[in-house]
Amino acid sequence: MTVYLDHAAATPMDPEVTKAMLPYFSDAFFNPSSPYAPAVTVRRDYDAAKVRIAAILGAQAGELTMTAGATESVNLAFAAGSGHVVTTVIEHQAVLAAADRSDNTKVAVDAHGRVDPEVIRNALQPDTWLVSVGLANNEIGTVQPLAKIAEVIRQERAKRRDEGNGQPIYLHTDASQGVGQIDINVARLGVDLLTMNAAKIYGPKQVGLLYAERGVNLTPQIVGGGQEQGRRSGTENVAGVIGMAEALARADAARKTETRRLFDLRNSLLSTLEAAFPEMVVSGHPKHRLSGHLHVSFPGIDAERLVFGLETKGVLVATGSACAANKGTRSHVLTAIGLAPDVADGSLRLSLGKSTNADSIAYAADAIIEVVGKEMRRVNR
Repeated sequence: MTVYLDHAAATPMDPEVTKAMLPYFSDAFFNPSSPYAPAVTVRRDYDAAKVRIAAILGAQAGELTMTAGATESVNLAFAAGSGHVVTTVIEHQAVLAAADRSDNTKVAVDAHGRVDPEVIRNALQPDTWLVSVGLANNEIGTVQPLAKIAEVIRQERAKRRDEGNGQPIYLHTDASQGVGQIDINVARLGVDLLTMNAAKIYGPKQVGLLYAERGVNLTPQIVGGGQEQGRRSGTENVAGVIGMAEALARADAARKTETRRLFDLRNSLLSTLEAAFPEMVVSGHPKHRLSGHLHVSFPGIDAERLVFGLETKGVLVATGSACAANKGTRSHVLTAIGLAPDVADGSLRLSLGKSTNADSIAYAADAIIEVVGKEMRRVNR
């Protein structure tokens, strides 16, 4: 049996998504900017896909800019203003790198990876123009209190109006990891900017978007033909956006039932591992955490050896984010939540998805118990 437990890194394309995309690789291949009838039809299909996506976000299609993924979307969002930026120490590297281009404050989180909205408030400066807090952390799955942070931003705006400070301030969230498990209606989240990608929701890779509320002036980072209302030039990825619309619609329709299903499977795996390894450390907020995420650490054990050992059993897992693992570095998220090096270095991220079921969880649990047990005996002999 092969058990894939790294859905936080990538998801397979849903067959229905592939089906929706296929015509735009062949018969409907036309450039949507061309004037003749077949191209105009493709333009209508493209625009309809954006309307479909916007409806799920509770937005207008004109507030969406389609990009080549969440990283590009983050960069476009961070170019919408200038001045001081506030973010957290556990954000995705795309957010941290974008923040480092400006004067910035990276605020701490608690031991569960959750940020206190009052800490955000205390970090604001008169020239702060952007606060960026991810909806859910990609490594430990902790979900942030965005609605409360949004209230802090609203109060700051009112304060600035009273003081005659004309500096605008916006709230951005990278929602890439939470889509399909959390409501991403932008009004209910209270955000002005939101980024996400299709690759986390069984859609195509290298397709993403930036939602920017009307009034947020975006500065194009890719210039040329003026596509995407002049905000992102380049011939539109029609097939990709059609696929993203289908993937998002399917994820949104199944969200409540899938979240419950993943919650039960995740807790079954957790209870089995806790019974086998009382010393195991579980990271992430016990209540505010993605249903499909389980982050566990085995003190004194080399996680890379566990990953390779589990692969021989057909169980595919991660040591942390795919980006950090590729660089061979210790996770900045685990360091930020206070895990000791010997604990952080023995960490596994187990992320569940559509392919996960009771049988695969039972198989994975047995394999993890066997491989971790073997490694513990090797270390302690």
